[in-house]
Amino acid sequence: MTTKKQLLDYAVDDAVDLYVLLKSADVRTAKNGKPYIAMVFEDRSGEISGKYWDASPSDIENFVAGQVVHLQGRREKYQTHPQIKILHLQVAPAETGLTAGDFIERAPMTREAMEDYVNQTIFEIEQPTWQRLVRKLLTQYRDQFFTYPAAKSNHHAFQGGLAFHTISILKLAHHVVTQYPDLNSSLLYAGAILHDLGKTIELSGPKATTYTLAGNLVGHIVLLDGELVRACDPLKLDPQAEDVLLLRHMVLSHHGLLEYGSPVRPALREAEVLHQLDELDASIMMLDTVVDHTAPGEFSERVFALDGRRFYRPNQPQSQPKPEN
Repeated sequence: MTTKKQLLDYAVDDAVDLYVLLKSADVRTAKNGKPYIAMVFEDRSGEISGKYWDASPSDIENFVAGQVVHLQGRREKYQTHPQIKILHLQVAPAETGLTAGDFIERAPMTREAMEDYVNQTIFEIEQPTWQRLVRKLLTQYRDQFFTYPAAKSNHHAFQGGLAFHTISILKLAHHVVTQYPDLNSSLLYAGAILHDLGKTIELSGPKATTYTLAGNLVGHIVLLDGELVRACDPLKLDPQAEDVLLLRHMVLSHHGLLEYGSPVRPALREAEVLHQLDELDASIMMLDTVVDHTAPGEFSERVFALDGRRFYRPNQPQSQPKPEN
């Protein structure tokens, strides 16, 4: 029995013919003044872009994000980036029975397994203020936390990616506190669980993910700090008390640099560790994604989020198969 090809299984110059999810469809204007639609197609193998040229008003009305479409075209490469040359595109007929959920990439852990790991780690947060705040906010945003992606694109941009990214950092954090026992493990774990929770407000959800108005105007870091302050009131905590400020600092500084969106730079050992672990996990995920779809002996496409660098995939295997979660 042969396995049906998925979106990223096609090589350059291959004819593409399959059903995919239209993840995004942004109407733009070409140099000749005519409108076109910049599209991103998605299935469980990943995503790839394409441009629908000379879009008519009916095309713009018909092809909207979140729809399942029948895509026919050719895999190409433009400035090292893969794309699809669209030859024919049609909204999937209702009789196919296909839904967006059939194409959305998912975290490699079940929700139950992710919830178990996070809940167990919460028990390891021994400082009562931090544990209460984590429990309060995670209860408030539980469903979003375990279903949302960690980003619109780049790293962990799949259903459940937010929780999976958080768990990856928590696993790294458990190793780090073993190596450096003077670190405050409770603060590090609490900060890790909350650091990206603001993305449940910044992003629209796992299907055809976009940035919300609050996400565009404020950003997930400041949004979550506001939620932390608000959570203090029903818990009868002072948002200006040192223990609360320490946790707020973990969230506010985790991007590391002001130009990367953090209002402050890390000023605690635990905050610096969280920033480094966040960078490591995001970078590894981006590298896994791009290298996995690069032929052995070749360089990958440029990775914008990693300074536009290209990465080489050696001919010989570099690691053992990954264990199941």
